[in-house]
Amino acid sequence: MLTSGLAFAIVNSLAQYASIHYGLPSTTVALIQYFIALIAIFPWLRSLGLRNALRTDHFGMHCFRVFLSVIGIQLWLWALAYPVPIWQGIALLMTSPLFATIGSGLFLKEKVGTARWIATLTGFAGAMIILEPWADGFTWATLLPVGAAFFWASYSLMVKKMSAHDSPTTIVVYLLILITPFNIFLALPDFVMPQGGLSWGLLIAAGLLTALAQWAIAKAYAVADASFVQPFDHAKLPLNVLAGWLVFGWVPPGRLWLGAAIIILSVAFITQWESKKPKLS
Repeated sequence: MLTSGLAFAIVNSLAQYASIHYGLPSTTVALIQYFIALIAIFPWLRSLGLRNALRTDHFGMHCFRVFLSVIGIQLWLWALAYPVPIWQGIALLMTSPLFATIGSGLFLKEKVGTARWIATLTGFAGAMIILEPWADGFTWATLLPVGAAFFWASYSLMVKKMSAHDSPTTIVVYLLILITPFNIFLALPDFVMPQGGLSWGLLIAAGLLTALAQWAIAKAYAVADASFVQPFDHAKLPLNVLAGWLVFGWVPPGRLWLGAAIIILSVAFITQWESKKPKLS
């Protein structure tokens, strides 16, 4: 999980650099990045048993699930291209489990107790501290990472729902295969061919590291319980802050750490609560 966090921190800075300094639209970056990732990870997909993994009775649901993920990716890369400072974006992205808690109660009809509702509202209060919507410097672009968090939470809820019908391998394989057609559709109107070896180098590196990150996440959840693995995901915040400082010289203000601490504590509480549910039943 730490390997994944480090890989994604580098990917975020590479994608942001490509958009800012080479004028590449976020849709172009997403298309090339995830296509290269698919090529890099294809041997691993074959080792999973590709033909068996593609067998499903819920192809339409897989398409909708991946569509939600792609919208989250596009909003996130749009935020990086704007540019939204990486320290702010990644902290707001961590609100995704809070949206998932709301969705599990509203759409999956799970029982969400008072304690989890309080933790969720507290987490969003932390996001407001980071956003500072009352400040003069607030722009609507800073809400793009929140939108990405919402769509990725919706994707997570779909995964939770579909795991009753399809194996984790099937879910991963359809995600990685279907991402590229959706990205092509979204990239075509504003597609810009990267110029120069350095811009291609940045995108190829981002694609390879994306493949590494996806593989690392899958391996982490394969060898350990989610309740053990999830806390290590919070390391992505300091890793991304470090990458943003090294590449762009961005220094986060004090409110980041206060807001992020509130979000992390809220998510940690919800994660622990989730892990105890099977034991109580």
